[in-house]
Formats: sequence, structure tokens, C-alpha cells
Amino acid sequence: MSCSGEIVGNDDQLIQIRPAISEQLKKAKYGVADHSTVELCHWTKKSFKHEGSCYKHKFYGISTHRCMEFSPAGMHCENRCVYCWRPMEFYDSLKMEPEHVSEPEEILKKLMQERKKLIMGYYGDSRNDKERLDESLLPSHYAISLSGEPTMYPKLPEMIKYLKSLKETKSIFLVTNGQEPDMIERLKKEDALPTQLYLSTNASDYESFQRINKPKYDDSWQRWNKTLEMLKDLDTRTVLRITLIRDYNDQKEMIPSFVSMFEKASPHFIEIKSYMHIGRSTNRLEYSNMLEMDEVREFARGITKNSNMFSIMDESFVSRIVVLQNKQRNIERFISAYADTN
Repeated sequence: MSCSGEIVGNDDQLIQIRPAISEQLKKAKYGVADHSTVELCHWTKKSFKHEGSCYKHKFYGISTHRCMEFSPAGMHCENRCVYCWRPMEFYDSLKMEPEHVSEPEEILKKLMQERKKLIMGYYGDSRNDKERLDESLLPSHYAISLSGEPTMYPKLPEMIKYLKSLKETKSIFLVTNGQEPDMIERLKKEDALPTQLYLSTNASDYESFQRINKPKYDDSWQRWNKTLEMLKDLDTRTVLRITLIRDYNDQKEMIPSFVSMFEKASPHFIEIKSYMHIGRSTNRLEYSNMLEMDEVREFARGITKNSNMFSIMDESFVSRIVVLQNKQRNIERFISAYADTN
């Protein structure tokens, strides 16, 4: 079967990102291995020079320079979100059959090598901290997100369990668009839940959901709501992440319906951030679609005023994000301290 982003050949052939697309991704500083991708994020590179850390460090204590962001489904996604800044024009909705995907350990070994190649280029700049560069070669935190939808990878439970088995691993974050609730159920049943599970939550009604996420599945709204309803019963840290886009989902009158949704899911945290006018999203949205930090704060305050369940925990001005914490399911915010008590 041939498709726009990847190809599958005979039964013994693995899904591969096509060479032409792989070259474009590499020019954009991605590492590519089979159907998987890895990248050094903006904050990881800044952390090498002690010029700042990702908000995940401020909010949850994640070591930015030792964070590996990757996806086992680099060019597969069920949505075409209007705010996505990844190269989604290469995305393919092709189902990832188990017999056509790489094994988790093989993927991680290849991506670690690709990541090492990306890091090695920073040793030549004397402004970078060599000790941090050395430490970054051995990740302690894994962010399974990047491009594509990781829950489409059929061997995700085995991958997360493999990462947990590595001596240096301290935490694993998984970001999902909620289109594969059966995979979330598998992670639960197979004792393979990540340290923290993120659900992208950008619409409080069907019409907004369609307009923002541009889903490929006919039952996408039902799939997403099924995932949402699962969160309150998962034995792991849960987060709803809202990307606010001016004129799409930032209206004050939407706050009550968002609150109803939040209280149903009862996540441990809610991250409310502005859309950022970067990457490929600039082809679909305008600079004016970004919210100012004061507007993000106002929206967050609107949530807390309409709900007794959540309170403002922290914020990151540079990332235009406010994080709320669930007062009824209060847990230690910092990963290391949380791990010590569980």
C-alpha cells in the first residue's frame, strides 16, 4: 500500500517515512528512524547555555536538558489541527498494523543515536555547558509527543514498559489527542500507564471541535469524550491541555461548558496556554490569533470562579501558560517528590 507520507510493502517490510519526506524533516533538525521521529526542542537547546528551562521544569521539576521528546508515530495522525506547528502536510491516517511496525527497543535505540547526532553539534559552541551536554546524552525524562499521534503505535504499552525498565528513567509523559481510547484502556490494563498523561482539550462543543481539530474519523467527538471520561479512574497523573486561539475557543461564554467538561474528567492539572504563531501553523492562522498573557490569566481565573474544584497553581509568562491544580485530587506537583511517596 502506498500513501502520501509512508509506504508499506510486503509482509516482511516495515512502515518507513519516505526518503524525500525524511530529508525535509532532517533539514528541519528532526532525527528519523523508520516511522519514528525525535527532536531537540527549543528549551532543551536553551538549557545547554543556561538560558532558561521548559515550563515542565517549573511546574513539575522535569530536567529540561535530560528530556527526550519523540514520537513512535512520526507521520501518523487522525487530526489536522488548525494550530499544529508540526509538518502535518506529510501526515497519513494509515493504520499502523503490528506486523508492520518496529519493535519498541529497536525504535528507542535508533532514536537515541539520532538524538546523539543532534546533540553532538552543540559541543562546538563554547557557550554551551559541556557537563549538561554530557548528561543530556542519557535521558531521564521522556516526552512521547512531537509529531504525529503516539497512541496509534500498536506497541505503545511495550514501549512504555521498556522505558520504565531503564535505570536512568525518572518520568514519562504521554500526550494524546484522545482519538484512540482503546489504546488508553490497553495502557491501563497492561500496567503501562505513563507517569503523566496529557489529553489535548481545545473545544467544549462539537462544532468547535470540528473547526479546530479537523478530525478524520466520523466518530471523533465520541472517541475523544470516551477518553475524557476515562481520566478520573486512571491510576496516574492526568492533565488537560487547552490551547486558546483567538476567535476559535477563547470566548468568555465558553467557560461554563469548559468547566463542566473539566469537572467530569477531574484531572490533576489543567494547562491553559495561548496558541503560538510558529512553525507550519503560520500557514493557517494569523499572529493576531495569539492571546496575550493577561488574557490567558483572565480565562484561567474564569475557570476558577466557575468551579470550586480548581485553583491556580503557577504560570510561565514566556510560554503564555497558566496551570491549575485540582483541589479535590491534590497531589505533589513535582515528579521526584511524587515518586518518593508512591
